[in-house]
Amino acid sequence: MAKSSGNKIHRELDESRPLIQVKDLAVSFDNRDGPRIQAVDGVRMSIYPRQTLAVVGESGCGKSVTAMSTLHLVPRPPGRFDRGQIMFQTDRGLRDLVTMPEKEIREIRGNEIAMIFQEPMTSLNPVYTIGDQIVEAILLHQRVGVEEAESIAIGSMRDVGIPSPETRLRAYPHQFSGGMRQRVMIAMALACQPKLLLADEPTTALDVTIQAQILELLRDLQRERQMAIMLITHALGVVAENADVVCVMYAGRVVEYASVFDLFDKPLHPYTRGLLASIPKTRHKDDRLVTIREVVENEAEFAKLPGGDRGVRPWWPWHTPPADLAPRPGPAGDYVLHEIEPNHWVGLWRTKAVAEHDSREPDLAFRVGEPAATV
Repeated sequence: MAKSSGNKIHRELDESRPLIQVKDLAVSFDNRDGPRIQAVDGVRMSIYPRQTLAVVGESGCGKSVTAMSTLHLVPRPPGRFDRGQIMFQTDRGLRDLVTMPEKEIREIRGNEIAMIFQEPMTSLNPVYTIGDQIVEAILLHQRVGVEEAESIAIGSMRDVGIPSPETRLRAYPHQFSGGMRQRVMIAMALACQPKLLLADEPTTALDVTIQAQILELLRDLQRERQMAIMLITHALGVVAENADVVCVMYAGRVVEYASVFDLFDKPLHPYTRGLLASIPKTRHKDDRLVTIREVVENEAEFAKLPGGDRGVRPWWPWHTPPADLAPRPGPAGDYVLHEIEPNHWVGLWRTKAVAEHDSREPDLAFRVGEPAATV
């Protein structure tokens, strides 16, 4: 059954299935000085309707490339899809975005899936008014005239807390503060009422007070519009307050995947534990902070992993592969994202101990404040 939302008609979403599911996605870039650079290598994740998935990791780990690949925003060349699928519940049914023609992707981009970026000043065109830029997106995806598009734009600006939207519609980006420019970006992204919002570090350039306001705004809009969010960030405090499920990435791969409660209560991969240990504590004085590498390179940390005494080894790109490796054919055959405990996945070397047990794809319908789904 379809449902109407303003001038749009959306197919009723099946909330028992992921809205979007990334399967073994690999993206690489040309390198004139050597072999191709593998930015994303076998990423797996899923997002359900009304769910927030936080994608966490340090700069360069592949978070943004994964999100931009969803909308074909990675320039090709130099970028290239090496393998994988991105299955999405479009208004025309379940489709693979990786193989979708560019004409069809343009219908998805900004309409069913929208994206906001971390620096609004570089994303807004300085020579066009705010209204021109929001109205353009509305006219592109909705069957409305200019006057109605302006009315929708004003309503969208009002929804995100921009005062006097009728007047500010005629203003230029430089006439807005950083926080207001980010609200404009959110208004533009949500004007067409997308099913999925890709938020790429949307508060990085903002001060703490404005950051909290923007995140609260996104939570409120998500509740009102039943929208799914992929929140890309490196701030674990933001994750703790806003995420339902957390995906931790390093070197283009997912190293841990779990509900927000499980990840913070019981981080299993040494890299995740290193991230958490490196955060300064306000009530605890240390002469120096713990570094991530100190945790990852500590052999004693491996014993904390379930099955660590039976040959289960956490994957890390700088480690020597274990002697009992049992790789499968193909790229990344020595690595597996394994469900090491119920609803908790960890990136492991594919040792014989791991290869003997099948593992399902990372798939969690968990939402904070709702009963956990039965696996």
